Amino acid sequence: MSTRRDGVSEVSASSRLSETRAVRALRAPHNWVQLAKFCAVGGSGYVINLAIYAALLGLGAHTAAAISFVVSAANNYWWNRHWTFRGQRGGFALQGMRFLVVSLAALGVNQLWLLLFLDVAGLGKIVSQAIAIVLVTPLNFIGNKLWSFRSRG
Repeated sequence: MSTRRDGVSEVSASSRLSETRAVRALRAPHNWVQLAKFCAVGGSGYVINLAIYAALLGLGAHTAAAISFVVSAANNYWWNRHWTFRGQRGGFALQGMRFLVVSLAALGVNQLWLLLFLDVAGLGKIVSQAIAIVLVTPLNFIGNKLWSFRSRG
């Protein structure tokens, strides 16, 4: 933001452009369809994640969370690549690497939420993981839509 001589702030051209792009994105029906598909895929990943997490709790909550996250991320990558973002097919390896980077960032945030919920708030292990997954979902969607599976051109 810049300031005029009279002290009044002006919105920069790039800020107006971003707002315009954001508004256009919110009005585009295909983005809402993609979000619904992403949530359906995420729902399957959520079930897989929690089932594996519960089965592996004997290894410790954080270790179980890491393993269950990797398995559910592999499931989500396959479904998102072949269904959610089908029209944005790029190179398998490049999209996979980007998806992995987004997933690792999400895993890091997931682990921080677990630390907060388990160790600070004293919530139960399954409840903590369930909440952490939900809180990480927006990061996953935005990272994958805008980077992992972005349209070329």
